Amino acid sequence: MADAGQPVPSEFAQALRELRIAVAGEPLTGTPLTGGVSSDIWRIETARGTVCAKRALPKLRVAADWRAPISRNRYEARWMQVAASAVPGSAPRVLGQHDELGVLVMDYLDPERHALWKIRLRDGEVDAGFARSVGDTLARIHSHAAARPELAAQFDTDAIFFDIRLEPYLLATAEKHPELASVLRELVVQTQSHQVSLVHGDVSPKNILAGPYGQPVLLDAECAWWGDPAFDLAFCLNHLLLKCLWVPQALSALINSFDALARAYLRRVDWEPAEALERRTAALLPGLLLARVDGKSPVEYLTTEPQWRIVRRCASELLRQPVARLVEVAAAWSWEVEQ
Repeated sequence: MADAGQPVPSEFAQALRELRIAVAGEPLTGTPLTGGVSSDIWRIETARGTVCAKRALPKLRVAADWRAPISRNRYEARWMQVAASAVPGSAPRVLGQHDELGVLVMDYLDPERHALWKIRLRDGEVDAGFARSVGDTLARIHSHAAARPELAAQFDTDAIFFDIRLEPYLLATAEKHPELASVLRELVVQTQSHQVSLVHGDVSPKNILAGPYGQPVLLDAECAWWGDPAFDLAFCLNHLLLKCLWVPQALSALINSFDALARAYLRRVDWEPAEALERRTAALLPGLLLARVDGKSPVEYLTTEPQWRIVRRCASELLRQPVARLVEVAAAWSWEVEQ
């Protein structure tokens, strides 16, 4: 993180003033926040208090040529508002969204009171109870949205979701694994064919805070899409599996958290048979596993060939011989990691 007190970029200053979050002539200073590959994010001091503002980038900060329209934070703001209606406190409060400039302004959440789940996992603080809360919260948001199909018209983001999720993850991985290409392409079709609720699209420990009372707060819904909620469940569970290679001493605790999150989520599925959603999740999960090694957005903490081999072996086998239950995915992964 850079030093505090820097002048705020002109697009942010203009957006805050036009949204009437800051007044004309008010000096605005702030601190750029690190960690995002898809947006510039600033903590900004205004006369009314501290806010967080983010501006979507047209080209993401990854090695691959990965582009997406900056209009996506319009849908992020809408996702946050729906989530807050479904589960109060599950997303930061939206203060304003400037469509033309692509700037979203929200409450700033003090990191002293909102711990990042990824950091806790990295440090070996693996709490199955918190994972259970994440699963419960996510399912409550999906259930709330699924019961309101009129929301679909506000999230006409098929093209954006394809550009920043399906193509860079599944189709880019298919190019590197021609022997699995047909299966990975089928997963794209499967995901596109079940448009039943509001999807966050990036439910990852790096985007989940533990609030003061242990409530999960979900951030960074730039991929918001009216689609298949199985994507969110698979995306989050995938990270708990990958963390087993990053924090090997926490393998058992991470698998317990995987199970706790999955069970809590599936208990709340009321918009379709839970078994059907679980089957799609179990099929998609190995595709996402492989994508985080060989897609356009590999996880930064897996850096060695032995780690990559474990992911490739387990994911490839599960893609060739899909399973219907998430507990079977976890068992196959645990066996591979422990070899």
